[in-house]
This record gives sequence, structure tokens and C-alpha cells, in this order.
Amino acid sequence: MMSKLSLIVQKEYMQRVGKKSFLLLTFLMPFLFAAMMFVPAWLASVKSGKTRHIVVIDRTGKYAPLFEDMNTDTDSYRFRHGDESPETYRADDKEEIFAVLSITSDLLQHPDAAKLYSEKQIPQDLSSLVNRVLTKRMEQDKLASFRIPGLEKIVEESRVSFHIQTVKWSRDGSEHASSALIAQLTGTISTVIIYMFILLYGAMVMQGVIEEKTSRIVEIMVSSVRPFELMAGKIIGIGLVGLTQIVLWGIMIGIMLAAGGLFLPPSTQEWTAVLQSFDFAETISYFIIYFAGGYLLYASVFAAIGAAVSAPEDTQQFMAPITVLLVFAMYVGIFSAGNPDSAVAFWCSLIPFTSPVVMMMRIPFEVPLWQKLLSVTLLFAAAVGLTYFAAKIYRVGILMYGKKPHPKEMLKWITFK
Repeated sequence: MMSKLSLIVQKEYMQRVGKKSFLLLTFLMPFLFAAMMFVPAWLASVKSGKTRHIVVIDRTGKYAPLFEDMNTDTDSYRFRHGDESPETYRADDKEEIFAVLSITSDLLQHPDAAKLYSEKQIPQDLSSLVNRVLTKRMEQDKLASFRIPGLEKIVEESRVSFHIQTVKWSRDGSEHASSALIAQLTGTISTVIIYMFILLYGAMVMQGVIEEKTSRIVEIMVSSVRPFELMAGKIIGIGLVGLTQIVLWGIMIGIMLAAGGLFLPPSTQEWTAVLQSFDFAETISYFIIYFAGGYLLYASVFAAIGAAVSAPEDTQQFMAPITVLLVFAMYVGIFSAGNPDSAVAFWCSLIPFTSPVVMMMRIPFEVPLWQKLLSVTLLFAAAVGLTYFAAKIYRVGILMYGKKPHPKEMLKWITFK
């Protein structure tokens, strides 16, 4: 015969996993993440189909031909020479002029003598195009000022492109290709997901407690189940929903990466070797551990808040500091990518309220084992202790109605026997 706790866990789990919203979110979210990454780049590459006309007013006479020669290389912009002032083209409503480039002097001597005018915001690609053309001509003029025969050709031939290969030594002395970029991306994704899941599923626990309390269903339930079992069953059941979603996402992403690897060109073999040398198993294992500990820590607090209030709008004063703390942890984690061994990253990866988020950024950068063990120990010790005190608040608050309690009053509930 199943225990009362297991029955509550099963009820909370099946109630949420069977919803259509859970299935849609679980199976569509990986594709939404992929769309968020690739669609903006695709949209940026799509041409508008409309050619914008740019007038070049060049008082020196040596820059305008550079832009007119580019008309065969670009479809988005057409450059033509102009003799009037920039204000003349602005006042002429018949002209379909998008922007006016005015150059009044030699840019090598007066770099501020060039201005790009437009009634609309100057697009980044147009600004970059103008800067690139003018910079190249200024470099040529600078080299010519040295009056050294063939200097421009010498400088051009002396330019090289070099990227250092990063290699990681294993404990057995073997060598594997490594990449700080992959470690940073892995840590950032883990940090954001664990922050999102703790906040999302913790708030789900609080919302479930409030719904049961306002509907008075909890009064019937506590007549046959201890308040602690009721709270623990809700926390565990909803936490298993989160773990289920994480596992399904991991399987789907793994399938997508494996399928994408079949179509990768030979030039990506170096990246494939780097990915194979990266210890994703360790990252995934610690992700589950820190999700479980962080979720238990915060979900117990959310459950206590839900039991103490009588309406969702009463949770604002309690939710604000928790949300600020999680946002702080996320920012520390993300900005620790540049220096994962800094003092701030180290201490925040040990403090239980920030360690689930911050440590996930540090783990891909080879954190010492003692730090990981100490962090996990402190996290679960704090989670168990906080669950104990939250259960006392839950026991009293679940049957309290009326005005929302003051934090000092909730502290008194902990001492009740």
C-alpha cells in the first residue's frame, strides 16, 4: 500500500505532466531556443529589396569615386556625386535621397570633416560600409606619405591571420583540444536554464498552495495528512515534473546535435574534436544536483509564502527579495565567465542561495573537486534546514485566513509547537 506522501507526489506529478501546456512547452521549447539563436541572424541577412540612394558631397574630389565604383557590388545602396549643400537635398521633397555623405576636407588631416546625414536612423550596415571605405583610403594615403616605394604592397603581404590552438592536459598525460568559447556557452546556458527552472517551478509550488488554500481543499486534506507530508509531496511532485522536462529536453537536443553533425562539412572536424573532449557528462550530472538542491531550497520558501498569504497579490512583498537574489546570482554567474576563479564567483558558488546558479558557470572551467563537494554539502544542508523551518510556517499558515501576516509574525510561527 502506497504511503500518503507517495500518493501526494503522484497526484502532483500526474496532474501537471498530463496537461497539454506541459507537452507543448516541453517539445516546442528546444525549437524555440534554436529559433531565438538563428532567426535574428537570418533576418539580418535578408535584404529589403529596396535600393536606397546616397548622395556624396566631396569637396576634396578623391573620396566620391570610391563610392561610385561600389554601385556594382551592392544592391542595397546606390551612391552618386552631389555638388549642393546637405541642406539643399534635405529641403528637396522630389528627391528620393535616403542619406547625404558630406566630406569637406582631407580626412587624414581632419578626421572630423566627414558627416553622414539622414532624416532616419542610419543603419549599421551603411555606417560600417562608409567607415570601411574611408578607412581604407586613409590607410593608403598614410602609407603614401612615407614616400617609400612599394610600401603598400609590403604592408599588405605582411598581414597574417593566426589563431592559437588551446590544448588541455588530462590527468593521464593525454592531450585534448579545448575551447573557452564552448565552456562559456555551456556555462551560460546552464546558468540561465537553472535560474529559469528554479524560479518557474518554485512559483508553481507557491501558486498550487495558494489555490488549495483559497478553495478550502486543504482543510479536508490536513484532516488525513500531516501538513509536512502535504508540503513535501507538493515540492517533490512538482520538482519531478521539472526533472522530466529537463531530461526530455536533453534527449531532444542530443538528437538534434547528432542529426546536425551528419551534415557538417569537413572544416568543422576541429570543433567536433573539441566537443568530444568536453566533459558534458559532468556538467549534466552537476546540473541535476544543483537543480535539485536549489529547487528544494527555494521551493520550501515559496511553499511557506503560499501558505502564509490568502491571495496571489499578497505575495509581492515576499517575492521581491527572492527574485532580486536570483537575478543577482544569474548576473554574477554570467559575468564570471571571464574570470571564473574570482573572489566573487568563488564565494557566490559556495553560498547556498546563489551557488546553484553561479557554480553552473564555473563547472565547465574545471573547478577543484573540494569546492564542488563543499558547495553541494552547504547547499543541501541549507535546503534541509530551510525546509524544516518552512514546514513550521506552512503548518500554521495553511489554516490562517484574513490579513496577510507580517514577516515578524511568520518568524513567531517557527517557535510554535
